[in-house]
Amino acid sequence: MNDRDVRAPHLARLTALLADETRAACLLALLDGRAWTAGELVRQVGVAASTLSEHLGKLVAGGLLAEERQGRHRYVRLADARAAQLVEDLAAYVAPTAVVRPRSLRQAGAASAMARGRTCYDHLAGRLGIAVTDALTGLGLLRQDAGFALTDAGLAWFDSAGIRLERTGRRPLARACLDWTERRPHLGGTAGAALCRHALDTGWCVRIGSERAVKVTTAGERALGELLGIQTSSLR
Repeated sequence: MNDRDVRAPHLARLTALLADETRAACLLALLDGRAWTAGELVRQVGVAASTLSEHLGKLVAGGLLAEERQGRHRYVRLADARAAQLVEDLAAYVAPTAVVRPRSLRQAGAASAMARGRTCYDHLAGRLGIAVTDALTGLGLLRQDAGFALTDAGLAWFDSAGIRLERTGRRPLARACLDWTERRPHLGGTAGAALCRHALDTGWCVRIGSERAVKVTTAGERALGELLGIQTSSLR
């Protein structure tokens, strides 16, 4: 009698999708939360358009990417927050020694900016994400002792800060996401996404460069200092 778990073939197909460097590069690029054209991804990953099209087709069929068309343009994005979480979690397990050292000042600058602050799909990561997570925890707004969870005071804080939380749907309100540069968890889930969206909409943070890096503005430093007691030095 075969007692093999019925999920085994599905897991095997999923991991096979990830076991290709070009497909992995596409998924990592799409962690910025935006929709990319096939042409933009061709330039990012450095393969022929026909080759990329085949890879994108497999990722769409496998449920990791969603496809949208506008006129003659084809856009792809990560299918949902669960797909983004999977990619980010796996990337966090890459050993630090496996990360290629920057080969130019430009690459070094980009890497430094990403480590300082970036978006992780739709929430804040890097030193910025950790600073926010630590501040929320220190003020008793977020608990980390048994998984991530907003306290009653935390829910009230989001309301008082004018940050709307969507409390319906399957996505967790708060979730730990392992930060691949800091090697510590930062705040993900609905709360993390709402905070990131608010930071960008209000100009607390602005995107810089062509990747996921973000920079805290003067207004953001003031707001995060007043609302969470975060020191300016930890945001630069």
